[in-house]
Amino acid sequence: MPYTVYLKRGEEKRILAGHSWVYANEVAKIEGKDKNGALARVCAFDGRYIGKGYINHLSKILVRVFIRGEEEDDEDFYRARIAQAAALRETLFADAGNCYRLVFAEADNLPALIADRYGDVLVLELLSLGVDQRRERIVNAFVSLFSPRGIYLRGDAPVRKKEGLPPENGVLYGEVPDTVLVTENGLTLQIDVKTGQKTGYCLDQKENRFAVRRYCRGARVLDCFCNSGGFALNAATQAAHVTALDISEFALQNVRENAALNGFSNIDCVCADAFAQLRAFRADSVQFDTVILDPPAFCKSADQVKDAYRGYKDVNISAMKLVKRGGFLITCSCSHYMTAPLFEKMLLESAREAGRFAKVLEVRVQAPDHPSLLAAEETAYLKAFFLQIM
Repeated sequence: MPYTVYLKRGEEKRILAGHSWVYANEVAKIEGKDKNGALARVCAFDGRYIGKGYINHLSKILVRVFIRGEEEDDEDFYRARIAQAAALRETLFADAGNCYRLVFAEADNLPALIADRYGDVLVLELLSLGVDQRRERIVNAFVSLFSPRGIYLRGDAPVRKKEGLPPENGVLYGEVPDTVLVTENGLTLQIDVKTGQKTGYCLDQKENRFAVRRYCRGARVLDCFCNSGGFALNAATQAAHVTALDISEFALQNVRENAALNGFSNIDCVCADAFAQLRAFRADSVQFDTVILDPPAFCKSADQVKDAYRGYKDVNISAMKLVKRGGFLITCSCSHYMTAPLFEKMLLESAREAGRFAKVLEVRVQAPDHPSLLAAEETAYLKAFFLQIM
């Protein structure tokens, strides 16, 4: 008998508003018996039907609701949902390159399913037990819609462990080369879809990378935590010189390859810890017209926020001291736990301690292929503050 999950009184409000997650502590009782990963009905305390989603007793998120009617999760269902998500991207990016997030989990009403397009290759993340168990119908839906050259699974995200799933990378369909050439913002990029960051590249910064160009005209630019060089390459279209800084020599080799692909000779790479190198630049009285900070998430849980705040503050103070007066700091956070108000508070304190004044020119978020839900604050995670430092 399929599971029916009854919520505690009042707990249905968040789900009815559009949130997907039902936590175990929000549940009054569960009727029926089925296996983990099965499709479960979710009802309010008084028995009103709310929707259906995959259940997993191993996870803190007991059910991820994604069906609000009586549909079944067959291949046709997935095909229709994926096609709807793809239609939005076609509207947004028809003339803007061939790499973007095709499906963004909860924001596209397909919780725990992520699909990124890199040219004719798709890269999937299957981040819940229920979605992982239905990989065959999901892959078939993508193949029937897009006829890709290949589909690759990036199953190395830590959240899979919380779902009782092992790490797993591999080809799900067709042929997937180690690297794929794509275009973004008029640039050619070589993306390592098998071992690169996330699914190969941080697609959520697409429009923010383009936006940095106006702050780099004739400038000496420092791009910290540069990874494969997305910001550095966009800066190089306008800058006199760009220093790409990362702790990974593997990432920097990708920067050099991408620079060569685009004919840039104004990018130099420095392999070092960003925190230490920023202090070293300061000790040597090195300054830049523009500094870009796009670090990895310093906090991935609420109990890490205090330490993350100190980390963000440390690196931003150092960066502000390196910016010539009147120059620019583009500084980012990709953790939703570091909220925009908290991040802004940290920047104010950083400016005070650096002995500088900071003027806010732009505040940007993730690109629209990573939409956020008003009812789910977790889906709004990326902040990018464009500051003039005086």
